[in-house]
Amino acid sequence: MEKQKRIVVGMSGGVDSSVTAAILQAQGHEVIGLFMRNWDAWLNNDLEGNSEQNICPQEQDFLDAQAVAKQLNIPLKRIDFIKEYWNDVFCYFLDEFKKNRTPNPDILCNKYIKFAAFLNYARHTLKADYIAMGHYARINYNETKAEYQLLKGIDENKDQSYFLCQLNQEQLQYSLFPLGNKTKPQVRKLAHQYQLPTANKKDSTGICFIGPRNFQNFLKNYLPALPGKIVDIETKAMLGTHDGVYYYTIGQRKGINLSGMKTPYFVVEKDIANNVLYVANNNENQWLMHSSCLVKQVNWISNTQKKQKLQCTAKFRYRQPDVAVIINFINNDQIKVNFKNPVRAVTIGQTAVFYNNDVCLGGGVIDEVYR
Repeated sequence: MEKQKRIVVGMSGGVDSSVTAAILQAQGHEVIGLFMRNWDAWLNNDLEGNSEQNICPQEQDFLDAQAVAKQLNIPLKRIDFIKEYWNDVFCYFLDEFKKNRTPNPDILCNKYIKFAAFLNYARHTLKADYIAMGHYARINYNETKAEYQLLKGIDENKDQSYFLCQLNQEQLQYSLFPLGNKTKPQVRKLAHQYQLPTANKKDSTGICFIGPRNFQNFLKNYLPALPGKIVDIETKAMLGTHDGVYYYTIGQRKGINLSGMKTPYFVVEKDIANNVLYVANNNENQWLMHSSCLVKQVNWISNTQKKQKLQCTAKFRYRQPDVAVIINFINNDQIKVNFKNPVRAVTIGQTAVFYNNDVCLGGGVIDEVYR
């Protein structure tokens, strides 16, 4: 961009969004900061598992964003998307857990909040030319295909293209990721060079916009405990009790409430109808390795028509090494994904994201898995 543009930056109070704003301002653009408030703990009955602090983390984040905006001498606005987050992200999140599936709210948050509600407000109310986020990803315009591509960030440890797999051409057209060609250490260094108040702030953790929580206790706010048996899948012996099968994920080892065992157990299956949690303490390859999966609700970033078969790579969870796969297209919304080598603990409800080298092709929800 050679000419000055009006760019609205999603400022979260963290170092990444702070540096994003600083970089764009240094390039000569008109930068406006926009802080999103998407969760209200009191309004949303978020009591169990919440942190006990003098000031809630979200308010501290806003104060940090204010300090950065003051340092850069840019305006900072604050907007609530609490209703949108509840309706478009959290209700789906809860519905999936009720079905004993394991959803990824960060992907939905990007699709419906950051790059939909936020983008719409920035473009139409604030008259922005672009929005910018502190994601470690890149956008490339392919002139041959006349379309935008989503690329991995160059920092392999921080690449966040996985969480952006549901974006479309219009969302990419009006979005900027200034950190995509930088590593995290470089970003920290820039934060110090710009003398930003967040230069040494730790990265955020936890559920998108909700923050760190005791996850099982947090779910109890919305999904009441439903005690049942924990059973050894091989011996059929009852080993203990659980509070609800939806609190556990396939492959989970910690927090299963099985103390005093000679060898550690891990979750291998959940019987929804009978409310039984099955575990094992050996033969991990037998119980946790999968050969293929069915993926639905697939979003393809490219407009190019897909073939009947596609060889590419995939991730079935964030930061997982790329896995070689062959995709068989069933219809526009549904695909069968065969793994060239078995993959551990592919989980129903999670997101499968597909790549051609550094290009993110898109992704969808894992609906069935096969051993």
